[in-house]
Amino acid sequence: MLTTVFRGVKRLGNNLWEHIRSDPKKFFFRVLAAFIVIWFLFDDYGVVKRIRMEAERRILLDRLKVEQQKIIANELRIQHAHDPDSIEKAAREKYNFRKPGETLYIIKDK
Repeated sequence: MLTTVFRGVKRLGNNLWEHIRSDPKKFFFRVLAAFIVIWFLFDDYGVVKRIRMEAERRILLDRLKVEQQKIIANELRIQHAHDPDSIEKAAREKYNFRKPGETLYIIKDK
């Protein structure tokens, strides 16, 4: 069985060598074209790297939008920080303050 495998490999090698010898220019240009395609796809500036970078860019843009919304919300809170209603709201929500005679119920999310 092993000799059959060796014969097949030898036959394949001989066929390849005959193909190369019959038209060396054609073989050279095919190998060169294959090398250029592989280089174009997998180089540092190749298509695969470009696709990865575009995906990362989309993720970062989404994260940027979320952070900008947080900044806008914080700026609004700062602008309204001197209003008595906003101070009372912050004290009730954040520090669990209550008015005299008022019952406080704390509900925690699971």
